[in-house]
Amino acid sequence: MDDSSSSQDKPTLLERLSALLAPEPEDRDDLIALLRAAHERELFDADAFSIIEGALQMADMRACDIMVARARMNVLHIGDSVGSIVAFAVRTGHSRFPVIEGDKDDVMGILLAKDLLRFFTGQKFCLREMLRPAMFIPESKPLNVLLREFRLSHNHMAVVVDEYGGVAGLVTIEDVLEQIVGDIMDEYDTGDESGAYIAAERDGRFRVRAMIPIGDFNEAFGTAFNDDELETVGGLLIRHFGRLPRRGEIAVIEGWRFQVSRVDSRRIHTLLVERATPSIDSGMSGA
Repeated sequence: MDDSSSSQDKPTLLERLSALLAPEPEDRDDLIALLRAAHERELFDADAFSIIEGALQMADMRACDIMVARARMNVLHIGDSVGSIVAFAVRTGHSRFPVIEGDKDDVMGILLAKDLLRFFTGQKFCLREMLRPAMFIPESKPLNVLLREFRLSHNHMAVVVDEYGGVAGLVTIEDVLEQIVGDIMDEYDTGDESGAYIAAERDGRFRVRAMIPIGDFNEAFGTAFNDDELETVGGLLIRHFGRLPRRGEIAVIEGWRFQVSRVDSRRIHTLLVERATPSIDSGMSGA
């Protein structure tokens, strides 16, 4: 048999995957397990598997799961001077800013930092005329739907509103994409995120980055977790479960309730943390 007929007989990647996925998986966990098996058989590399898994997980997530909470929103006021706006843009390093009149429930529009360049070309500065329309979405908006709407509308930021119409936070297209491909570092990211390790949520819980050092967590919450063998709270959770936990899994450790908020195939990214309620959380701890 010649080389051409041999190459034609060799199954394609799609055919090999189809064979691997037969019989059809019954649920998403089965599908991910089969994809992991395909990765282990080197049908595709670790990066491809991480992206596929991230895309599948994203379909189950809502805007409220990843939004920047209202209290942490960097906003401009319609009455701000051009000098203060430029200084604020330089200090924060963001490319888009909600502009409000009064409080954060009254978002008038979005200012693009690049539009400030007009001021330096001698054009008259009028903040109201520079605003782009704001995109408003409910907290329950599925991320896969939101990503499609971002693409169709060419918006990169959306203001998240709660059931009463108040502003709950904001989310960007980068936030959504990070759920698929992992953290995206830009030229303004220095890698020092110590100031953003812990953020209070409106429901009384705290959103905590899993990379926070255990010593810093102890200092912030008055806990006494041992950091002799482990460095981060994420490592504490992985040791507790004996594996990398899935999104939504809960562990109760020394009176504190940890819920995995964001995780990929390699590491835990964020946790929701609160004091445990024994009557509710008994028996919920993973092992």
